[in-house]
Amino acid sequence: MAKLKITLVRSLIGRPEDQRVTVRTLGLTKTNQTVIQEDTPQTRGMINKVVHLVKVEEA
Repeated sequence: MAKLKITLVRSLIGRPEDQRVTVRTLGLTKTNQTVIQEDTPQTRGMINKVVHLVKVEEA
């Protein structure tokens, strides 16, 4: 299965709680932190919810 490289590029300060929870669920806690996740529909849905905060690349 394909992998996605997800990087948090914007701060969570002042963001709604549901966006903070979504970013934390993706495994991101700090700005400029990168994680590798499986490319699943659930992961894509979380990314679409916080697309303005993260950068996504194929890994």
